Amino acid sequence: MWENIKQKFTSLTGRIPRPSLSSEDSGDSGSLGRITLTTLGILAILIVIIGLYWSREPSAFSVNQNLQSRLRLTNSEYVVGSTTTATMIRTAETLLEKPGGYLSNDVMPPGLYLDNIPNWEFGVLVQLRDLSRAFRESYSRSQSQSTEDPDLIIAEPRLHFDNNSWLFPPSEGEYREAIDSLESYLGRISDPQNVDAQFFARADNLSSWLLDVESRLGSLSQRLSASVRAQRVNTDTAGELSAAQSTPVRQEVSVKTPWLQIDDVFYEARGATWALMHFLKAVEVDFQGVLEDKNAQASLSQIIRELEASQRTVFFPVILNGSGFGIFANHSLTMANYISRANAAIIDLRSLLSQG
Repeated sequence: MWENIKQKFTSLTGRIPRPSLSSEDSGDSGSLGRITLTTLGILAILIVIIGLYWSREPSAFSVNQNLQSRLRLTNSEYVVGSTTTATMIRTAETLLEKPGGYLSNDVMPPGLYLDNIPNWEFGVLVQLRDLSRAFRESYSRSQSQSTEDPDLIIAEPRLHFDNNSWLFPPSEGEYREAIDSLESYLGRISDPQNVDAQFFARADNLSSWLLDVESRLGSLSQRLSASVRAQRVNTDTAGELSAAQSTPVRQEVSVKTPWLQIDDVFYEARGATWALMHFLKAVEVDFQGVLEDKNAQASLSQIIRELEASQRTVFFPVILNGSGFGIFANHSLTMANYISRANAAIIDLRSLLSQG
């Protein structure tokens, strides 16, 4: 019985024609596969090319030409503080309007895989935040009991907004509001009829901001120097017998920046020094009388020169971290050298500003 059923099933299936791919169908599927692979390859090449273009650091600009162009648009004349304010606006605009726009919060390629320019952006942003705080707390106020400027009350917290926010709200929207508030402040201090908006170019105001700059550069210098392993003596509580700290640490520590973070620190330092170089050039204009009175023009010029040297072109596609005295270069140590020299000159400048 089972043999009969098996024979009938075999004879039935033998009559059913089996589908087969013709040579034409096989050729079509092969062509479709080649087209898909070619399209994906071209798309990948385009993404890489765009990524390389977006990874170019913005060029330096003239703070005087930038101010003149803004004054022509508003039919205004130069007033104390307008150069520094206009430079701050142009620096913030560069973050948003450079090739690729603002990349730190991108979630699509090529911005998604780029890290050098986002770290450069963060370095610039930190300097913008420090200067905006100085504007709100010092430059726009005659004394500690005076009221804060309404435009700077908006600009300063907007620049402190999360730099990685993609939506609800995006970082770019917050920074654009800060730029609008700074432009409003610039227009108000340029108006001779408006006595409520002020910029006070005083030695104590400048010295207070330079103290923040000194701290930032000192941190960057240490982080850059840690590109090679180093043994450091703990000096956290040195100089005061009664000093204490919350968590005791060893007297000697070994520090080294992780290999994958070396280029991140380098480009953050490049961004910070790029922004600071422009801010100090603006200070050279707005605080000219103060610098002449303290005989400090040469000190400021030296700081600017060191920062300009830190912006020289990197001719190697990879940030190397050689041993310092080895056969390979160490870009981080070179950057740390310029930053340390600029920081030492800032300490001397603050000393001059504090003298009567």
